[in-house]
Amino acid sequence: MSPWNAVDGCAVASTQVTTILAAGDHFVLNSLLTDRLRPAAPTATFRELTLPWPVEPFGEVAEVREASGTEEQLIEALSGVDICVTQMAPLTDRILKACPDLRLFCVSRGGPVNANLEAATRHGVAVSFAPGRNATATAEHTVALMMAAARRVPATHADLAAGTWRGDYYMFDKVGPELEGSTVGIVGYGAIGSRVARILRGFGAHVLVADPFVRPDDVSPAEVTDLADLMRRSTFVTVHARATPQTEGLISRQLIDLMPAGGVLVNCARGSLVDYDAVCDALDAGKLFGAAFDVFPREPIPTDSRLLTTPNIVMTPHLAGASKQTAFNAASIVASEVARFLQGRPLAHCANPDVLARLH
Repeated sequence: MSPWNAVDGCAVASTQVTTILAAGDHFVLNSLLTDRLRPAAPTATFRELTLPWPVEPFGEVAEVREASGTEEQLIEALSGVDICVTQMAPLTDRILKACPDLRLFCVSRGGPVNANLEAATRHGVAVSFAPGRNATATAEHTVALMMAAARRVPATHADLAAGTWRGDYYMFDKVGPELEGSTVGIVGYGAIGSRVARILRGFGAHVLVADPFVRPDDVSPAEVTDLADLMRRSTFVTVHARATPQTEGLISRQLIDLMPAGGVLVNCARGSLVDYDAVCDALDAGKLFGAAFDVFPREPIPTDSRLLTTPNIVMTPHLAGASKQTAFNAASIVASEVARFLQGRPLAHCANPDVLARLH
């Protein structure tokens, strides 16, 4: 028997005790989740499951992607559970069928890619997410990568550590561009892209934005333009679009070829957005000065990848959003969603609102 009753488009607990599973990992810790959940659900019973991410990379679990753990683990842990709060746990059709008590699945990420939303809706489970939780960390990391690529920071550090002094990098033909006075194109102007723009304005850059969902007034004093024009005019380009079937290969070879000679391309969004072979070709040919990536088509990077041998690529292992504030933000956002759910208030970030409408 479900312990929930429909009220005002959401759900509230009846007299039955609520059971909450904190399925944290080694970044969004269970201790962070439970510390913030207890005030939101003071009478609830708590269980914990620690998933192996990021010690073990996330990946596909049945029909969902970017998940950690197994269906078997979740089915066992969710037995009798009403609410699950997690970052990486999978929510698949099989799990939903095996866990009829589940009513709310809170994903402490910018998007619930590890949840099968269609199946969750069919099973009457609301799914929430945590937009903006890592926006500041990712924006800061993006600008750090821009500067690291433009000033050859990792390569020259490695040379010095190996006993080599690369004075030749001061030659005119080998130096890179400054941010001040440069045009920087931002592809995608959501929580991260807008913060990148704010930081870049402090450096004195002229900012272009390509995003079909924004208006000129939304980005002022930056300039809105189309993607081709942005690529053609920008010395630096940074990608912050969502990974969808429509945006796969968004930064194509044709668009990369439009960039000015000596440009720098940065991607801290998702590997599927960029043609990485085209970037390597442009770097090998001297068309681009540098590139910087936090995300890749395959993670971890295969040992035979061109990314490992192409010059002046700066790489980090998908950790742009890794800050202590991000973990605290993630826990706080999902705790607030649990509080809203238990109090019968609408969720702030519901990914499948049809469930709430049906409950109403």
